[in-house]
Amino acid sequence: MKMKRRFVVGLVVGIGLIMGTSAVWSQAYPSRPIRLIVPYPPGGAVDPIARTIAQKLSEAWGQPVVVDNKPGAGTIIGTEIVAKAAPDGYTVILATISHTMNPAMYGKLPYDPVKDFTPLSLVSLIPLMLVVNPQVPVKSVKELIDLLKAKPGQLNFSSAGNGTSTHLAAELFKALAGVDIVHVPYKGSGASVAAVMAGETQVAFDSVFLQIPQVKAGKLRALAVTGTKRTSLAPELPTVSEAGLPGYEVSAWVGLLAPAGTPPEVVQKWNREIARILQLPEVRERQISQGNEPAGSTVEYFADFIKTEINKWGEVVKQAGIKLD
Repeated sequence: MKMKRRFVVGLVVGIGLIMGTSAVWSQAYPSRPIRLIVPYPPGGAVDPIARTIAQKLSEAWGQPVVVDNKPGAGTIIGTEIVAKAAPDGYTVILATISHTMNPAMYGKLPYDPVKDFTPLSLVSLIPLMLVVNPQVPVKSVKELIDLLKAKPGQLNFSSAGNGTSTHLAAELFKALAGVDIVHVPYKGSGASVAAVMAGETQVAFDSVFLQIPQVKAGKLRALAVTGTKRTSLAPELPTVSEAGLPGYEVSAWVGLLAPAGTPPEVVQKWNREIARILQLPEVRERQISQGNEPAGSTVEYFADFIKTEINKWGEVVKQAGIKLD
């Protein structure tokens, strides 16, 4: 009986110590600067999102959240840094859709995109816009599909580079529509969009924010947006799915990941704070003005979302035969 009593007392004390330590950890975090890795060069499309989050977190937590740009190898360099960092909540990455596209395009990654990370929160969904050169005789998605079927392999689409979201968005379109259009990769979205305006290529899927000025100037013709709903920047445009290709959806998402094993209390602290930040009027307005959709989420939803995206893009990459290594 004494042995049993000692065991029970020890168990209760142990649980109390664990809960006490957990509470202290949550209250103490963060006690030093946090490193927010952005796997792209400074000034890129996701930089404003990263810097807004960093500023608001710094204000709320009283510790610097420092944006650290680590571009290279299709986001693999920056992602590997976080995968191998200490799981203490002080190194986090602003991941993008590339995180779920890369597993299928590279034979071997230096990390597992699911097992080596702890999801914190989805942050934004960034739909693309389907545009054509104004000389292309189509004014709808259905007319474009009909034209491509009538002229297989005779039209081109440009992208910001092999394996980018702008490339795979078109590959998904090709697969679902059953059309043949030739890929011409460029170095970046600016060059890709310029190629469509110049008539070097006829079609492109790229940033709504980047292409809207050219559409308004008559240098591009917009046919649709790629998200699940219309964009406030061009509410007259249907989604690709609405316009005649059911099931089509592409959003170049942005979300926060920490190393696997990050304490649950820290994960929940991040999740709650990101949800609060995304509801701030100035943050929402800034995101929407750039064509983004603020999209906070639970940790569980984001974890399932990542797995679904990996499977989705794995099928597209396999069908298109894309390999980058």
